[in-house]
Amino acid sequence: MERIYDQHIKGYHPIVSPKELNKKLPLGLGQKTVLNARQEIQQILEGKSRKQLIVVGPCSIHDPEAAIEYATRLKAVADKCDKLLIVMRAYFEKPRTTVGWKGFINDPRHNGTFEMEEGLMQARKLLVQLDQMGMPAGTEALDPITIQYFADLIAWAAIGARTTESQTHREMASGLSMPVGFKNTTDGNIDAAINAIKASQVPHTFLGMDEDGRTSIVSTTGNAHGHIILRGGEKPNYDHDSVAKAAEKLTKAGLPARIMVDCSHGNTNKDYRRQPIVFRDVVEQLRDSPTIIGMMVESHLHEGNQPITADLKHGVSITDACINWEATEELLLEMQAALPSKP
Repeated sequence: MERIYDQHIKGYHPIVSPKELNKKLPLGLGQKTVLNARQEIQQILEGKSRKQLIVVGPCSIHDPEAAIEYATRLKAVADKCDKLLIVMRAYFEKPRTTVGWKGFINDPRHNGTFEMEEGLMQARKLLVQLDQMGMPAGTEALDPITIQYFADLIAWAAIGARTTESQTHREMASGLSMPVGFKNTTDGNIDAAINAIKASQVPHTFLGMDEDGRTSIVSTTGNAHGHIILRGGEKPNYDHDSVAKAAEKLTKAGLPARIMVDCSHGNTNKDYRRQPIVFRDVVEQLRDSPTIIGMMVESHLHEGNQPITADLKHGVSITDACINWEATEELLLEMQAALPSKP
């Protein structure tokens, strides 16, 4: 008789549990970095801190060595910028519109071998290194199972434009321990992100995985620190009028008008060279816009991007194109100088 289940499954491969991986690669002294950054971000979102939250770094991680080099440079600049809370992008999963490399965890060798346990271990190892050097990390929470392996290492998380409307991701965000930003959808719809924020604030009960890797009923309390990220869509939405309209919608929905601007993606029409234009425009808006709480920037050691080959250039993105380190440093130091001194 023909089997009526798993007709398109090649096999199952048991994997290390989150608890086991945590024991192998504990956070240790990096815990202070995570907790302090989360607390500062909460204060920014609550209007208790005048700092700007800047989430900056590679579009995605594909080379831990280059990531550490980048983090070392970023930490040196962060130490000079007391008006900014700088969080490094540490994105290990990539949502694909059709097909393509799905990120470091899914395929850490970028060759189709899909050594996912290796990817999880290397991702956690890198995050531990970042936190222990005092560089807080932010990531996109894409797979609801994957995030369980390193949620304790993350200071801030994003729900992407393709998953903001997903009930699964709204439920997941309601139980995450860090502040979460929701991007508007790829076509520019901000109502979906506002609905996601509201949904994530309340308790949920759903099926998930516990730290031992067991399928469990998960009950959450809700996450009070959700916020919107304007990433553009069919047209950019970082300009003064778009920010004001988003703030008005948030207020009407009974939510704090706290807005982050993504300097890449739809806000640059996918031209990475326009990121500094967006960044500087938003800095100018800060003179009279208390609603903007920060920005996101895609940046790497070297500019542009490259196809995946056997001979990759060091410090160049293999996903979205990025601005280079020199441009990044210049923007951060400019912003530090432009912001008013603390009262």
